[in-house]
Amino acid sequence: MVKPSKTRLKQIYNASTHKRSRLLGASLSPDLRTQYGTRSIRVTKGDSVKVFHGEYKGIEGKVTKVHTENGRIAIEGIQREKIRGDKMPVLIHTSNIIVVNLNLNDKWRKSILKRKQKSE
Repeated sequence: MVKPSKTRLKQIYNASTHKRSRLLGASLSPDLRTQYGTRSIRVTKGDSVKVFHGEYKGIEGKVTKVHTENGRIAIEGIQREKIRGDKMPVLIHTSNIIVVNLNLNDKWRKSILKRKQKSE
């Protein structure tokens, strides 16, 4: 019999891209929760986020890249120096961040938020 945790990890590893995209959700800040009437949202490039768990706790910045394959994001200003001296962005899991400000350039995203506001 396979352990439930191994089964879940296998499901995540073998998930299709549209299902992996659903795993990129992050919590909204309390003021955004009341404004939009939703608890979480998918993180996209251009969102301002704050890290609230881990080594980079308290750092705030914009999302520069979203990696759907491993559920992590690169945040502007969070970099690690390699042995050669090059700087490399640190990838942070979306469960360790809070979205502080939303990028509303996408009309689909605006419509999704409006629908959630009406259902309240």
